[in-house]
Amino acid sequence: MKLLADLEVTTKSVERTAEAIGADIAQGERQEIGRAVQLDLPIILGKSVPIPVCANGWNGNPGGEEGNPRPTGKTEGQPSHTREVKLGCVFTQTAWDREGFPYPRPAIPTTYTGAIETAEEFGKRLYVEAWKRGWSRAEKKVVMGDGAEWIWNLAEQHFPGAVQIVDLYHARQHLWIWPAVVPAITKRAKRPG
Repeated sequence: MKLLADLEVTTKSVERTAEAIGADIAQGERQEIGRAVQLDLPIILGKSVPIPVCANGWNGNPGGEEGNPRPTGKTEGQPSHTREVKLGCVFTQTAWDREGFPYPRPAIPTTYTGAIETAEEFGKRLYVEAWKRGWSRAEKKVVMGDGAEWIWNLAEQHFPGAVQIVDLYHARQHLWIWPAVVPAITKRAKRPG
């Protein structure tokens, strides 16, 4: 701020302002989610959208109870103090490269949403984001995920009828087991009786 605007701003004042803005954003999101639960979302008019895609993922985030956000480590015999950060993005698939691989167009930006909350709460959050992006007008609807069961449960609940795809990265991650599994399955299948 000093360099760009010649303003003296303390670190604490930046922190307080960011927290206040974050609280306002969270309140607005809670209101939108509340309207979605009551099926009180605005109908978005316009031409159809080619292929909106919702992609989900998650990762562990070290954090304990409120007031103890950074535990020093896991104590033997005690549960770990991690919480799952649910992350999602919504993008519209409208273009393909020369080899036929899809890519999102820069003119239609990807939007992201995420929170430390239960899968049930996150499903509502992702649904609101997809709705804002034209999910109701989609010609084809796709939910992409890493293969975790909670993602497919959310897809069934909030995006029924959508094509469900395991993302390429996670699909490839599990392919290494096939050279060992296929011969065992084949051998078992050929066994009489």
